[in-house]
Amino acid sequence: MSSPADDSTFSVDDKNDASSISIDEIEDGLATPVDNPSPVMDGGAQAWCTLVGAFLTAFCTFGYANAFGVFQDYYTRSHAASASHISWIGSTQVFLLIAMGLPSGKLLDMGYFRQTVFTGSCIFVFSLFMASLAHPDKYYQIFLSQGVGVGIGTGLLHIPAMAVQAHHWRTKRTLAMGVVISGSSLGGVMLPIMLNHLLSSSVGFAWGVRASAFLVLGVLIAANLLMTPRPSISANKAPKADVKSLLLDLPYMLMVLAILAGFLGVYFPYFYLQLFSVLNGMDAKIAFYTLSIMNAASIPGRILPNLFANRIGVYNMLIVVTTACAVLILALLGVASITSTMIFAILYGFFSGSFLSLLAPALGSLARHDGEIGTRIGLAFFLASPGALLGQPIDGALLGSTFPWNKPVVFSAVCSI
Repeated sequence: MSSPADDSTFSVDDKNDASSISIDEIEDGLATPVDNPSPVMDGGAQAWCTLVGAFLTAFCTFGYANAFGVFQDYYTRSHAASASHISWIGSTQVFLLIAMGLPSGKLLDMGYFRQTVFTGSCIFVFSLFMASLAHPDKYYQIFLSQGVGVGIGTGLLHIPAMAVQAHHWRTKRTLAMGVVISGSSLGGVMLPIMLNHLLSSSVGFAWGVRASAFLVLGVLIAANLLMTPRPSISANKAPKADVKSLLLDLPYMLMVLAILAGFLGVYFPYFYLQLFSVLNGMDAKIAFYTLSIMNAASIPGRILPNLFANRIGVYNMLIVVTTACAVLILALLGVASITSTMIFAILYGFFSGSFLSLLAPALGSLARHDGEIGTRIGLAFFLASPGALLGQPIDGALLGSTFPWNKPVVFSAVCSI
């Protein structure tokens, strides 16, 4: 309850222990006002298990999306379709992964966390097995299984696994979300290497994709067993979000527009760097590792800036890393050797990973109470998801059949700026 002697201080009753929280912490999204008491604690077995489970979920969901550059290269060079048409598969997958955050985030806030992640896991794994049965030269088969099916399944998993961290963490929430999203970087390291070796070997497309499906199945079983929401937050006891009020929240809507613009540009290297490297004369065996190197570099990028964001402000940190992404994309115009490609992959992986990991904490910092965090993050990603859907096909259309790389590079950089 607020102290009559000092209106700048609030206290939260957590298991009958009162602690003083400054107004600055509330404005930074690290604490909630006293009229909305919350049992959130930093740590404990349940919190750590949920963190590990969410990390494993990100490994599979965004990790698999980050590996689509392997399929972009494979389908394009096998002449399954044009680069633009193939990019629609990956962009649809990312679009649904993000857009499904609206229903999945709302379901989290309504108390249906376990049901949502279990359903998403089943759809994800089933779609991967269907993709393994598809013919690589049958566009509609890989689009429906890999684009639509995988997209819906991962979309039901990603936002709940991210937003449920707010049930367990308070002062370390931004760092916890950064650790979770770093799982996608680890997936982006391991899955491209695995898929590149399998697709280019005697194993072939069908069993290569099938092997990745078995890996995802095992990881998601562990994730479902580890993650747990807090019933006191999710079971309709906390105030719920009013979507109409969110749409009238000016700072929130400006952030949504910024994310949409970022999605138009930031994914370009994740889809096209491997193809860019091969077509620019790099040995295919070396080019295969560019995507994994970029994702490996994004692991510290998803954790370290989140650690400092608590000190300097999450939006201040976002300005720095987004500007760096734009500058690095423009730098692709001068990349012409193996060394410069690897340096680009390392730097871009770090800063793009930072950009993606800071989005959820930035949106969460605008929340008025814990009961609306899932809806607020999910709605923002839903409204910004057309950027992820359209960015890569636009890049593919700009490349055409002659691959003038300066066009998509400038387009992506301008969107990021």
